[in-house]
Amino acid sequence: MSVKEEIARRRTFGIVSHPDAGKTTLTEKLLLFGGAIQEAGAVKSNKIKKGATSDFMEIERQRGISVATSVLAFEYQGTKINILDTPGHKDFAEDTFRTLTAVDSVIVVIDVAKGVEEQTEKLVEVCRMRNIPMIVFVNKLDREGKDAFELLDEIEQKLHLSVTPLSFPIGMGYDFKGIYNIWEKNVNLFSGDSRKNIEETVEVSDIQDNILDKLVGSDAADNLREELELVQGVYPAFDKEAYLDGHQQPVFFGSALNSFGVRELLDCFVEIAPTPRPKQSEERLVLPDEKDFSGFVFKIHANMDPKHRDRLAFIKIVSGVFERNTPYLHVRNKKKLKFSSPNAFFAERKQIVDISYPGDIVGLHDTGNFKIGDTLTSGEEIHYKGIPSFSPEHFRYINNADPMKSKQLAKGIDQLMDEGVAQLFTLELNGRKVIGTVGALQYEVIQYRLEHEYGAKCTYEPLNVHKACWVDPEDPKSEEFKEFLRVKQRFMAKDKRDQLVFLADSAFSLQMTQQKYPSVKMHFVSEFDVA
Repeated sequence: MSVKEEIARRRTFGIVSHPDAGKTTLTEKLLLFGGAIQEAGAVKSNKIKKGATSDFMEIERQRGISVATSVLAFEYQGTKINILDTPGHKDFAEDTFRTLTAVDSVIVVIDVAKGVEEQTEKLVEVCRMRNIPMIVFVNKLDREGKDAFELLDEIEQKLHLSVTPLSFPIGMGYDFKGIYNIWEKNVNLFSGDSRKNIEETVEVSDIQDNILDKLVGSDAADNLREELELVQGVYPAFDKEAYLDGHQQPVFFGSALNSFGVRELLDCFVEIAPTPRPKQSEERLVLPDEKDFSGFVFKIHANMDPKHRDRLAFIKIVSGVFERNTPYLHVRNKKKLKFSSPNAFFAERKQIVDISYPGDIVGLHDTGNFKIGDTLTSGEEIHYKGIPSFSPEHFRYINNADPMKSKQLAKGIDQLMDEGVAQLFTLELNGRKVIGTVGALQYEVIQYRLEHEYGAKCTYEPLNVHKACWVDPEDPKSEEFKEFLRVKQRFMAKDKRDQLVFLADSAFSLQMTQQKYPSVKMHFVSEFDVA
């Protein structure tokens, strides 16, 4: 198969949602339909039986939440599918934001009873910012929930999306009869038996046909006809180009737990979802079918195997072909590196691959060479536009609790920050180190890992910071900027990339600062060029 054909058969996407909307269940069922696992529950039970992939993953088991992105690959109808299952818990949102730079499209999972939740809003905003094509999957239809039209309105208003339903539920909860598949023009009857992989599907090309009454009863059939007429009147017809440009979002309904509506979602996804897309670097736009290899690191996972203290750098391949034992240029370090055992993933099972194509995710064993956002190429010096750091919600001073282990502490903090567990700010005034996280749970993770992986102990001290704002002056030599630096001296810090950051102590103080120094722009994302 030629490289072009290999690229054309790849689909790399992420699944995002608020916690408990059914993301991991949907991922499992997609794997089940793809024949990658034999029974549902295998992903979860596998995690528990095998134990955590690293000590810190104990938190996953104790709390029953995903805290790290898993990478899963499988084949379906001749298509190579790469899924990135992301954490939903807001304390680990930073990992999800970074993962979104490595996907070509996204499936957003929404709980029919709870509707659009806070974390979903944040994640969809990041997808919109990058024009990532999105498909919405409304889950848990076997339970009582919101009316389908009410939900579609909520999705449009809260997420600012332009939706078009490609399937529609027949009843809900106790009255749930099935789904009319607008995309394939057939009816899927719901049996409520999750062990059945394939539900009964009956082709109904004309919804006025009496066969519909026989299948679901005349009341439900009449109701469906009215609703479909309303769907046609209210929502635009599906336009593939608009979907690929991020301007239209198809919606599917189903119940992942009951394997219902998942095959329809997968079949449509394989047909409409984008193949690996071009990516903008600082120098130029890089196309997937270029001859030369390039890729970037979007995630680093340390100590996946505690016995070996290994670090894996996850690389998304953007162009060309990645081959084992071939020297590639690490652009930031300006040195050539060779990889003897690049890994492809199925959850935590890894296998060595000889060749990988654009769209694929490869894990490279790393001894500390990589940072998140690093570029690897065949030789060309290109820099992929960075992976943004969002302003943390929590801030604490970090102190060394064991003066004999200050080297280990410095190394541990350095590596964990490279991995993107949290963000480090150094105050300009006194050089004190401040750790900023998206969620308070991250502080436990850092403390636990510093002690168990680096032999260092730390304590925290509260710090009153409302927001970290990256500073972008219109003119760095202006009097206004000099005055800003002088007046706000004790609130100024540098991040790990040496970018200047203003740590505002309250929303009011931030507002007043913005009014007083209009030429000093404040950004809540570190990479303002991609925001």
